[in-house]
Amino acid sequence: MAVRVLGIDPGLTRCGVGVVDVAPNRTATLVDVTVLRSSPELPLEQRLLLLSRGLEEMMDRHKPAFVAIERVFAQHNVRTVMGTAQISGVALLLAAQRGLTVTLHTPSEVKAAITGYGSADKAQVGAMVARVLGLSEVPKPADAADALALAICHAWRTGASGGTLPTADGLAGGALTPAQAAWRAAERGAAASAVPRRLKR
Repeated sequence: MAVRVLGIDPGLTRCGVGVVDVAPNRTATLVDVTVLRSSPELPLEQRLLLLSRGLEEMMDRHKPAFVAIERVFAQHNVRTVMGTAQISGVALLLAAQRGLTVTLHTPSEVKAAITGYGSADKAQVGAMVARVLGLSEVPKPADAADALALAICHAWRTGASGGTLPTADGLAGGALTPAQAAWRAAERGAAASAVPRRLKR
């Protein structure tokens, strides 16, 4: 049975929200995707209210089993970081109110899971999302593709959809699906790029 995951690419001006169903064999199917928007001219509290209503509508309409949100990292633009953190908090609250399990994924984790390369650019992520979901075009804007990538990443990384990938011995009987091949490549890429990072003091 497929599991439904809602991915959120948080942002105050544009907040991507994508919903996918992922089968036990890791095959992913698009359910819905949208980009919620709020004008910078509105007061902060009104922007958060506007976006929260959009998030509530997506959660209540699609009833996901899991929610995946991009983990906020420090950037040079403090205002952007603050806005991202604020809407992330709203999303966390809304999910908690509905009893949904939430997982935060870093951008590099999502890139590695989707493309097999933790430093992939947005174009590469978008292209792979389209391929995995069997779409004729890359979801746009990038916030939409990123939200879908988060949802797919969550199901693949956590095994939320159940099932297992074929073992090396079992591959002789048939080819991997695109989703399975992407996951296999991501595993190899993540392992190859796993370099310890020293924290700055």
